[in-house]
Amino acid sequence: AHKIMIILYNHLDQTEKQRPIACCDSGFGHGLALRLSGLGMQVFAGVLDSEGDGAKKLKEWDPERIAVLQMDVTNPEHIAQVKETINKRLGQKGLWGLVNNAGLLLCPVDAELQSTSSLRRLMEVNFLSAVTVTQTFLPLIRKAKGRVVGVSSLAGEVPMPLLSAYSASKAALACFCRVLRLEMLQWGVHVAVIQPSGFKTKIFGSSDDVSRYREELLSHTSPELLQDYGQDYISSLPSVLDTMSQATKQDMSPVLDCIEHALLSTHPRPLYCPGKSAWLLPFLYTHLPTATFDRFTVPKETATKRPFQVE
Repeated sequence: AHKIMIILYNHLDQTEKQRPIACCDSGFGHGLALRLSGLGMQVFAGVLDSEGDGAKKLKEWDPERIAVLQMDVTNPEHIAQVKETINKRLGQKGLWGLVNNAGLLLCPVDAELQSTSSLRRLMEVNFLSAVTVTQTFLPLIRKAKGRVVGVSSLAGEVPMPLLSAYSASKAALACFCRVLRLEMLQWGVHVAVIQPSGFKTKIFGSSDDVSRYREELLSHTSPELLQDYGQDYISSLPSVLDTMSQATKQDMSPVLDCIEHALLSTHPRPLYCPGKSAWLLPFLYTHLPTATFDRFTVPKETATKRPFQVE
């Protein structure tokens, strides 16, 4: 019998403020749905717009094995409706695999400049939605003695300047999955964490997003912080998204290979680190003296970006 998967890919459409998306329209989710269907898996692919271009491509690729379901993973009612739909299709069968891939980044900023509203949003999309979805489908996964996969980030393991909120949300997801792995051992369910480095997806947004973030930062930052950090420095922060995007890899196959192994291997690993420096940086962080690691994580020249230094 073909193993049955549910693939949930979640990010926020950067062009529409506060619009949550659960989809396999692009990125890891889209590629994974195509790959697993090609291996003979039945895939339930969550999308926000079932008539969107990405959803149409999935339907046309393999309409027999890929079931496209409209769902917003930040909406508990939508999740419950999708579970009901899947239950009807499964009958007495269990669900073999669940992949939670939440990828909302927003604008990289210093922790002191981070708004609590953005922090809450990141936690909601990157962490809490994954918890809700996992809890909802675990009974079906336990029934099949299947797999749960959580896609975290290198930033959730190693502290990186300007990513305090994003890192916190991804670290929370990784910790949740690690604990869940121990708790699920008695049920025969395996839980894995995928901890990739940088890959080129839509998480970095567009030039319009950079402009919008710059306007929001300048209008919402207090006069005191504007003076201390400097308007030029604060205005430069959204451009970090372009720098980050240019440093990422286009080929996402290393991530897809790891997720496939976590789902289908007879001996899955608890942690996968696809991508450049994905294993090296955590190793250095835990083995180097703190002062040494700090020196190449925060170069001295970054201090010159701020015209005002607190004595």
